Amino acid sequence: MTARAGTIRHPLWVRLTHWVNAGAFLALLVSGFAILLALPRLFWGETGSNSAPAWLVLPLPVNLEQTGWGRNLHFLAAWIFVINGALYGLAALASGHLLRRLTPDRDQLHPRHIAADLRAHLRLTGSGAAGASRYNVLQKLAYLAVLLVLAPVMLLSGLTMSPGVTAAHPELFTLFGGRQSARTVHFLSAALLVAFLLVHVWQVLANGPRDLMRGMITGRPVAPREETR
Repeated sequence: MTARAGTIRHPLWVRLTHWVNAGAFLALLVSGFAILLALPRLFWGETGSNSAPAWLVLPLPVNLEQTGWGRNLHFLAAWIFVINGALYGLAALASGHLLRRLTPDRDQLHPRHIAADLRAHLRLTGSGAAGASRYNVLQKLAYLAVLLVLAPVMLLSGLTMSPGVTAAHPELFTLFGGRQSARTVHFLSAALLVAFLLVHVWQVLANGPRDLMRGMITGRPVAPREETR
């Protein structure tokens, strides 16, 4: 069935949560980097310092002057990110968006289909153009991984670094193996989210950025598209 040109591509709640999430993540990225400069070394276990042996030493200068504003902004942006993400998750479940748009269809899970999508992405011609009837399988799997794995791990590892939270829930230390282990997991999860963001922007630029941006701002695609449902 062919949809009319005026068909809504993204409902209002998807667009609002998308842009709030983008702003909150940018604030988290900037403030997280400022916090990281105070201790640009990663450890496993409970303790760590700039003079202690580290699991990974990042090539960054030590700067203790950015920690104050960084922590304040990070705390504020984190709550915006969490609340906005929770609203998105509830709306996605209630509306059927999670199953209808983000769960891979049976034909998309065929190895030949996955291989074709992978080749298309590597050629910068991914099947996520503005006129596509559905997200491709790599997009769906990436979105689900972010929603169901990376975001919860980021949240729990971030809470484990808070003395107030761990005083009430010391089981978080058991989950991550210590405060510094949680910090390392938090950093690695953030790195994966940044990688996801870079690929996301790359695919937007490679698949008709004008139409895709219009769809995420106004909700309407420029051209008619084929619907599978």
